[in-house]
Amino acid sequence: MKISQNLLTSDSWSEQETANVKTISEFVQALMIGHEADKVISQYDNSDYTQHNRNIPDGLTGIADFVRNFAKQFPDFTYDVKKIIADGDYVVFHSHATIKKSHRGNDKKGMNITDVWRLDDGKIVEHWDSIQAIDLSMRIYALLNGGKIRNANGVF
Repeated sequence: MKISQNLLTSDSWSEQETANVKTISEFVQALMIGHEADKVISQYDNSDYTQHNRNIPDGLTGIADFVRNFAKQFPDFTYDVKKIIADGDYVVFHSHATIKKSHRGNDKKGMNITDVWRLDDGKIVEHWDSIQAIDLSMRIYALLNGGKIRNANGVF
């Protein structure tokens, strides 16, 4: 699965916004779609990355390790990007994530995810997300796994 090419450009985006979308798209393609945690750790600078999802430690290694472990637990995990919004140094992805092949494309299964990244001079430096479990099994998963706080950054 790849991010749809028609989502990667907009006449309303500046050159910098287009470059930011490209950076985040490559990052998401490698990590969330390709599950290539080692590539992300080696390719992207980890030093200034602040994570606002309270269940994931700071640093790109935190999100890479989280996705690596999640993909081991759910090898059919997919992240289907539906909409991309760019505003200055911010890039927003609205996506549908599923953990079973049979659930792909079914908007009654999986998770509705909005990810917001902030870039500084082309470098990914901050991330927020909002995750809505759509079906009962994902709500139970979120309930059982969503309580451990791994950073002190707050959600805002």
